[in-house]
Amino acid sequence: MTVPAFTLFETPIGVCSLVWTGDTIVGLRLPEASPAATRARIAKRWPGATEQPTAPAPMQAVIDRVLRLLAGEKVSLEDVALDFGASPDFHKRAYAIARTIPPGQTMTYGEIARRLGAPHESREVGQAMGKNPIAILMPCHRVLGADGKMGGFSANGGVGTKRRILEIEGAAAVSAGPLFAGLA
Repeated sequence: MTVPAFTLFETPIGVCSLVWTGDTIVGLRLPEASPAATRARIAKRWPGATEQPTAPAPMQAVIDRVLRLLAGEKVSLEDVALDFGASPDFHKRAYAIARTIPPGQTMTYGEIARRLGAPHESREVGQAMGKNPIAILMPCHRVLGADGKMGGFSANGGVGTKRRILEIEGAAAVSAGPLFAGLA
């Protein structure tokens, strides 16, 4: 097994990190309280991961796209190769649906559950989003509660971070309800 590598990079929301193995991304961490805290979180999740001062060109290309998204451009990231490792199949299926939500749009946990053919599993969809190791690229921040409220957000900064990313993406009426209309 290849040891993961990672790099830290500055964004409009703070210092994020990208973690990869070979040509596949296995993690994108949102800002922690400090770069040292980010490194500690990576070491806990990916023991032995090595920090790279600069990312290889394919990873830098992804970082550049994330930076464009966090600068307010409508950048699709659903083509980026991600590896969710040993995540349960239900989580991976929920992630696949969430990855189709365009920047500036949202979907509810319940809508994802219905699309999975498990309409009563919205809480489980929420748990999957809370365990997402690849933030932004797998846009768990675009998934809201049935009433359009932010709900929980497990990243540092909590719901404030979620709201900030949605505001950058131009999501209208962030707390007023789902914005991903027309996809029944």
